[in-house]
Amino acid sequence: MFGNFIHFIVVLLIYATYQPTDTPGFSVVESTTLFFGLFLGYAGLTRVLFRRLERRISTGDFQHLDHLFNRMVTRHSILAIVFFGIDIYVLNLVEAVQHLSFLSMLPTVQALIFISVFIGYLAVLWSVAFDAYRKLYGTDLNRRRYTVSNLAVSIPVLLPWVLLSGFADLVRLLPFESLKRFLSSSEGEIIYFFCFLMIVAVMGPLLIQKFWRCTPLPSGYERSRIEALCRRAGLAYADILNWPLFEGRMITAGVMGLVRRYRYILVTDALLRLLRPEEVDAVIAHEIGHVKRNHILFYLFFFVGYILFSYAVFDLIVYGILLSEPLYRFIIQSGVSQAAMTSTLITLATILVFLVYFRYVFGYFMRNFERQADCYVYTLFNTAGPLISTFEKITLTSGQSPDRPNWHHFSIAERVKYLIKCEQDRRWVRRHDRKVRRSILLYGAAMTVIAVMAYSLNFGDTGKALNANLFERILQRELQQQPDSPELFGLLGDFHYSRNQYAKAAEAYENAIRLGSESAEVFNNLAWLYATCEDASLRFPARALDLAKKASERSNAPHIWDTLAESYFVNGRYEAAVQAGERAYAAAKTDRSYFESQLKKFRRAARID
Repeated sequence: MFGNFIHFIVVLLIYATYQPTDTPGFSVVESTTLFFGLFLGYAGLTRVLFRRLERRISTGDFQHLDHLFNRMVTRHSILAIVFFGIDIYVLNLVEAVQHLSFLSMLPTVQALIFISVFIGYLAVLWSVAFDAYRKLYGTDLNRRRYTVSNLAVSIPVLLPWVLLSGFADLVRLLPFESLKRFLSSSEGEIIYFFCFLMIVAVMGPLLIQKFWRCTPLPSGYERSRIEALCRRAGLAYADILNWPLFEGRMITAGVMGLVRRYRYILVTDALLRLLRPEEVDAVIAHEIGHVKRNHILFYLFFFVGYILFSYAVFDLIVYGILLSEPLYRFIIQSGVSQAAMTSTLITLATILVFLVYFRYVFGYFMRNFERQADCYVYTLFNTAGPLISTFEKITLTSGQSPDRPNWHHFSIAERVKYLIKCEQDRRWVRRHDRKVRRSILLYGAAMTVIAVMAYSLNFGDTGKALNANLFERILQRELQQQPDSPELFGLLGDFHYSRNQYAKAAEAYENAIRLGSESAEVFNNLAWLYATCEDASLRFPARALDLAKKASERSNAPHIWDTLAESYFVNGRYEAAVQAGERAYAAAKTDRSYFESQLKKFRRAARID
């Protein structure tokens, strides 16, 4: 289940980080044809390999076949992600629907359409794998229910994004300009995200339990016993629900919800049918432990930590990719569009960061939270014997090896071994609690450092310096490829001017003009530099006036007239400066106080003269 969560999030990242290219490699017809060919190829390959596995089931060892089946499902899920990436990045399917105006108005709908492509791959996988699954595990499920059950378990991971992105789309369609401007700012985006995240975190379980078609556990002995245990533990909840996960055939339970009103305890039919009452108590005590130890709240905290971590690391990834000379040479030599290749590399790096964080950081805490919840049984009972026997039943009924590794849970054998140590010496319970507390404190300290780094990179002087260096390197590289581009030299001049590198700015602007630039801004900026530069060696009043006149022939913008007025002023032609200053003031729509002060300066000079 958790593996499918990861797959869906990776697919969302692949789509969200895609940048459309100016020149798609295929036409709409070609992309569509290749997509269907790829999809059918995936279906055919999956069918052949699972049929081959199905033929081995009658003679093979169960544990080996179980391992092989799960490995094949995982590999084909990853293959589906790869094929989805090809659909987006190679076949450019996004460009095929860009002409549909209603999709551009509702980006979330467009995203869901493309995510449904990945769901289609998975539907093919689970449908084809069903025959081997039924023969291996002896399930009574039919093909449709097996496929739908897998989808139903996985899709809710997209719920927060759908609500967050969908609401933002609706806001953009409403005539509230001030709200739109606020949400477009960095502060607005952060506030909106965290407010919406809290709403979804609190109320999300209400929607998820309905999506899973959970129903209230009927009144009776099982419900009364669970209620009594919750009262004893002091746990408040909204309801106890029957969880029809794979038709309720898995021995499992769960709890979700930060607050009592939207907190639900989930149990499956198999749990109630196959476990003794005291074993059910032990499982519910484990779930109560998750709530009492605030694990659900910490999971939210760790998710926010990932956002913060990726926010800080993303800039470093971009800097690393764009500033790496070997990567740059590889991109140039590959012959692929630089924009497309850079976008692909950034996407791959983003996915790698996500996988590392969730596999090693989130996974570490998940495993240790599960162990802490196991140990919580000792808070309500004198022994964990019923929980140990439950694990043994899970091993027997599932047929899976107790030593089977898992990134988000310790193996059943490891969990049983630790509980046996706790049975012999309760100090192991306190040791693990201390371990979890220290890990959380260490994580909090690390996130504080990362938060400072993220702020520095995005809002501080360090980030400004890195951005400036990055921009200059990119411009220099582009100039190596296009040495006769007046536009690039104009941008280079703007860059040097912004850093008070006046000599370099003048040289770049002169090169832009020499190469035939018709940009009013290039003439204007160079004129202003020659007229007002604080470095007296770079003041050329006559040249400034000539450039300012040419700029005014190309644009009537107020700042253009202001530069012309300043150029007249430094050449001692005060009456002409007043006339140009009046035109600048008349054309100004904003910052009129500046143009008014300039005009007063010119008029004073004209009277003195």
